[in-house]
Amino acid sequence: MKAMRWALWGLGGAGLAAAAVWALWPEPVAVDLAEVRRGPLEVTLSAEGKTRVREPYTITAPIAGMTARAPVAVGDAVVADETVVAVLRPADPALMDARTRAQAEAAVAEAEAAVTLAEANLDQARNALDHARTQYDRGAALAAAGSIPQRMQEDLLSQLIAARQGLIAAEAERDLRLAALRRARAQLLAPDPLAGGGGGNGGGVDAEAECCVTLRAPVSGTVLDIPDRNARQVAAGTPLLTLGDTADLEIEIDLLSSDAVRVAPGMEARVTRWGGEGVLAARVRRIEPAAFTRVSALGIEEQRVRLQLDLLSPPAERAGLGEQFRVLADLVLWEGEDVVQVPHGALFRDGEGWAVFRKIDGRAVPTPVTQGRRGATMAQITDGLSPGDLVVMFPPNSITEGSRITAR
Repeated sequence: MKAMRWALWGLGGAGLAAAAVWALWPEPVAVDLAEVRRGPLEVTLSAEGKTRVREPYTITAPIAGMTARAPVAVGDAVVADETVVAVLRPADPALMDARTRAQAEAAVAEAEAAVTLAEANLDQARNALDHARTQYDRGAALAAAGSIPQRMQEDLLSQLIAARQGLIAAEAERDLRLAALRRARAQLLAPDPLAGGGGGNGGGVDAEAECCVTLRAPVSGTVLDIPDRNARQVAAGTPLLTLGDTADLEIEIDLLSSDAVRVAPGMEARVTRWGGEGVLAARVRRIEPAAFTRVSALGIEEQRVRLQLDLLSPPAERAGLGEQFRVLADLVLWEGEDVVQVPHGALFRDGEGWAVFRKIDGRAVPTPVTQGRRGATMAQITDGLSPGDLVVMFPPNSITEGSRITAR
């Protein structure tokens, strides 16, 4: 009996000891595991950009004048050498203040008086010519009869020639004074309130009848921009509208200069988030040689470089994409077809290098690795891992060398 009691006490103590060991035994840490795999890997560089027409044409006013209200609107299709895109007529004269008008009226009165004087001089020259002609005819008859000497006849001829020249001079002076009068009267011309382009939103004018310049589209395409559709006075060289072919688009992006040195002309790119279905193909055409400074949203000065990309996808695959549309371009910096890779989340710093926790026999074993290229989500491993190995994703601080782990 006594031996049985001791045996029961022993069994109870052993059970309590086993329960205590089981309660204090560390639980395996539940973790996310990822398998090392071999496959294709891309290293890309993403940047926002804008589309733009490759060859825009800005139509400017060839002369100063009054442009009529634009006969086209933004988005209208135009045909080269057919569609009228702008019409210009001479500008209206400027309004005069009281002093300027008084001076102009005085100039007109002065010119009218000069004309009167010139006409009186012309009448006097005509009378002088008639008298000289009469004297010459009488002298010719007397000279034929031998009543006057030949020298007197020559004097009468000279007087007749002088009278003719005086008449020509008087006529020229009259014409000169009349032209001066017309010029003086022109200074009094006022703006015409009934002119077609006189109002801010005035109607169009007849390009064939009144306008001196009719501008037609130099190329076929679409009207991209009109700074101001209203009739207005413009100086020579003022931009009137911009034309372009929206089927011939390119993409402009700007990168940090430290990223731009990794890009080379001819690199492939994928255009995403452009608003339509699918991904558009593009290629880097040009990298500008000079950077520019831009202040970021955080107030940091950045050196950036502009890149131009050619859109390779046909217009039918990018319907609706137009000028100055926002897009996202992924530049393909490097491609590998058969690459050993792991997710970024499995890597952590180990001194100057990189390491992962590898699952071996249910325990976490730190393993140094050599990282190669880094893609968007995966990193190339050139040494330290083999395809099929299991690694811990985002290892918590509770995991140390030899910790028991289990898949979450």
